[in-house]
Amino acid sequence: MDLTGEYRIPAAREKVWDALNDPEILRQCIDGCEELSRDGENAFVAKVTAKIGPVKAKFGGKVTLENIVAPEGYTIRGEGQGGVAGFAKGSADVKLRVDGTDTVLTYTARAEVGGKLASVGSRLVEGVAKKTADDFFGKFSKIVGGAAA
Repeated sequence: MDLTGEYRIPAAREKVWDALNDPEILRQCIDGCEELSRDGENAFVAKVTAKIGPVKAKFGGKVTLENIVAPEGYTIRGEGQGGVAGFAKGSADVKLRVDGTDTVLTYTARAEVGGKLASVGSRLVEGVAKKTADDFFGKFSKIVGGAAA
């Protein structure tokens, strides 16, 4: 499934770029994130509890940053295992564009789930994925842009 979105953040592009690479800010933006720490120059390890319909699971996984063109954007790719619940993996192309004093963040994300998670139905999974992406970028915009976001 593909998801897209756009957010206007009242902050300079360099500030937004720095935040996109700050594990503490990213951790605050991910619902259910218990841990997000660096694992090399362009990689993080994460522990996240996620709920999709009746299935709730703790995921351990890895996040990597690829195709980095500072401060214009990158591809963020993640993969996690949730034990008997199954797996989740996905990626997002994130682009930053200057518009006056603001930064416009656009993303195109792809997600895939397997195992028990896939059994809850593609409509439910897609709805949760869209909400998760919107929640993440909404929180990110508020944290980076401050009260003006």
